[in-house]
Order: sequence, then C-alpha cells, then structure tokens
Amino acid sequence: MAAVMRMSSSVVASKAVVAPKSNQTAVFATPKMSSKAFFGNSVAFGTRSVSMKAQKMSTTMKASPVAGSYAGALLELAQATNAVEAIHADMDSLDSVCDDAFMGFLSNPTVIASKKNEVLAAVCKEGQYSDSTKNFLMLLVEKNRISQLGAIIAEFDTMYCEITDTQLATVTSAVKLENEQQFLIAKKLQAMTGAKNIKLKPVVDESLVGGFVVSYGPGGSSLIDMSVKGQIDKISQSVLPATV
Repeated sequence: MAAVMRMSSSVVASKAVVAPKSNQTAVFATPKMSSKAFFGNSVAFGTRSVSMKAQKMSTTMKASPVAGSYAGALLELAQATNAVEAIHADMDSLDSVCDDAFMGFLSNPTVIASKKNEVLAAVCKEGQYSDSTKNFLMLLVEKNRISQLGAIIAEFDTMYCEITDTQLATVTSAVKLENEQQFLIAKKLQAMTGAKNIKLKPVVDESLVGGFVVSYGPGGSSLIDMSVKGQIDKISQSVLPATV
C-alpha cells in the first residue's frame, strides 16, 4: 500500500495571509506577481456566476442521511475534544486514500470485519491519525457503514467549512497548477466571496486544453470558466446561430 501522506491535497488561504500549517500542501510566500497579472483584464471574473447542474465539476459524493448523521457525530466529538483541526486533517488525508480499489475492499461483504480493521489500523498508523479517527473507522466497520466512508468524509468537510467560514472550491486545470497560482486563485475567490478561508481542491482535466475552471458555492453551483475549451465553446455558440 502506498504511503499515506498526512499533508492535505488542498490549499487554504486565510484573510491574514497566514502560511499554511504543516498538514497542508505548501507554505506560500506573498506572491510577487499581482492577481491582475495572473487573471488578466477580465472584468467578468468577479461577477460571472452561472448554474452548472449539468456541468458540475465537483466530485463530491451525493449526500445521504446516513452519511450526514455519522459526519455530524464525528464533528460533535471533534468539538467536544478540541480536535476539530486534527480530525479534519485526518479526513483530508483519508480522502486521498479512498480510491476505487480501497473502497471496493472495504465494501466487500465477503471480507471479514477483522481484516478490514487490520487494514484501517495500518492506514491510521501510517497516516498518524488520531485515536478518535481510528475508533470512528472501527465503528463504521462494526455498524456495516464503512461503505459510506467517502460520503461521510464529504459531509464532514462540508460541515467543517460551515463552522470555520471556509469556502470550498474545486479548481480544474489542463495541467497541474503551481502553488503560487493556486494561492492567487484562492485570494481572488476570498475577495469575491468574503469568506474567512478558501480551500481549493485541485483537479487536472487535459480536455480543457489550457486555463482553468473554478466551481464553488453550494454543491459547486457557481462557475468561473477561464479555460481555452470554455472560450472555444463560447465562440462556437455565438457563431452557430449565424450559420444555421
């Protein structure tokens, strides 16, 4: 099993421009280039917000009552033990481990509970997760809810963002963005939304050709499209009626 990285795959920007903590992807210095230089002269960037139900970029799993209940219970435990940030870091790290193969193993009814617990214990040890997180995972196995782990993590993240005034956003780009570029996007979103924190989840989609797309808001319902593909689609839509 690949090593479990404790560092989160997301980027967080705070109003005070505080450098990310050790459980985050990178420590950002104040960028030398201005946000205008990175985003260009597009005035529409700060105001364009469209519904994208059919084009939703977010990969967050559909919420379920079961996932919401367990995520809420975990958050209550985290608050009661003053471990909100620690458990949130565990969930972020665990999210990167929950690929199809791993979830297929945990969801397999023919695999006995003790074997699942053994693997989860190894993951927790390697990731240096808190005892609360480890015990919670064992509880999910005991209650036959471990198959809901992905949805529970997503629900927990949503709840965490609500109580910490954090705007969750997904930035999809044709190539992997540099840390400084992600930081500038986070700061721009912060100015647009007024959120105390911005948490970016980077995704690579080569079909965009170039540029990036940012989805944010409830369920990723708002979209900022600065991709080459998006510009081509706009041109196609404007030209198409004239050629019919």
